[in-house]
Amino acid sequence: MPLEEIRSQIDRIDDQLLALLDERAALVHEVGEIKRAEGLEFYAPEREEALLQKLIARNAERGGKLTETSIRAIYREIMSAALALETNLNVAYLGPSGTWTHQAAITKFGHSVTYSPQANFTDVFEAVTRRRADYGVVPIENSTEGAVSHTLDLFADSPLRICAQILLPIENNLISNTPRGEIKRLYSHPQVFGQCREYLHRHFPNAELVEVSSTTRAAELAAKEPGTAALAGKLAAELYGLATLESSIQDSATNTTRFLVLSHRTCPATGNDRTSVMFAVKDRPGSLFEALKPFNEFKINMSKIESRPSKKRDWEYFFFVDVLGHCEDPKLVAALDELEKHCSFIKILGSYPNTAT
Repeated sequence: MPLEEIRSQIDRIDDQLLALLDERAALVHEVGEIKRAEGLEFYAPEREEALLQKLIARNAERGGKLTETSIRAIYREIMSAALALETNLNVAYLGPSGTWTHQAAITKFGHSVTYSPQANFTDVFEAVTRRRADYGVVPIENSTEGAVSHTLDLFADSPLRICAQILLPIENNLISNTPRGEIKRLYSHPQVFGQCREYLHRHFPNAELVEVSSTTRAAELAAKEPGTAALAGKLAAELYGLATLESSIQDSATNTTRFLVLSHRTCPATGNDRTSVMFAVKDRPGSLFEALKPFNEFKINMSKIESRPSKKRDWEYFFFVDVLGHCEDPKLVAALDELEKHCSFIKILGSYPNTAT
């Protein structure tokens, strides 16, 4: 088939796609009116994931050429546009613009909603609690550097719930407008320096490493100062007009950060869920062992456990546990009832789809 004829067919299909998207938008608007009248949540992670899984399965059945990643990316923006039609959705995140948390928020909510960068973790929680934002996005753990303790601490007194998670592969880059051989100082967030220790030891053993509040701030400084570079992501490089001198310099090829989406409500069951629980055990010998036994007895997989000082009494600790299942599943309900018998404090932080995006 001649090239011009192929292009003509593509134009015809694009016209059909636009008409169908407009038809879809009209239906989405009706859905938004119903949700507003009935006081329902506009963002529904469980519905979103069910739709994506159905589309991916249909594509596989018909032997479609699009990959799962492509389908998710395309429909992420379609659903983002739909959210913007339903309501002026506002998402708070740990700023400034261009950080990995910003990128994670875009991965979950797309480009069509409104984003509100916050100066610190506390401000993200506050923005959602006081309903200045509909949702919040915060990091909770990194696959190489471990838990983000400040996020864990804030859950102790917060009324917010977890409604979704985001697993974002982290690709740190060396970005600068200075030739590599002339770089004497490197800026980045402390956690990023930790993720790139071996690379820095091999390639910049004598460079000054300056810790700053975010990778975006690192890029901003590197853009202003000759002889410097930043370790940051591509979004930060684009924001400040820096060249990427080397990509993917983190020591672990599978470096991933997990983020949580904060809301006033948790998520209904999907059949593939994760539940986060926070508790403090009673001060007696073997209490933690006894507290965790119910998960084994009811065959519930525990995927994470972290401890943090309670900051209320000396030597009292809060434990944060992630288990597979939904907080309304009968087995998990029974296990949590048993757990409570050994606790001085227990709080279900939320149940949410156990998916990457």
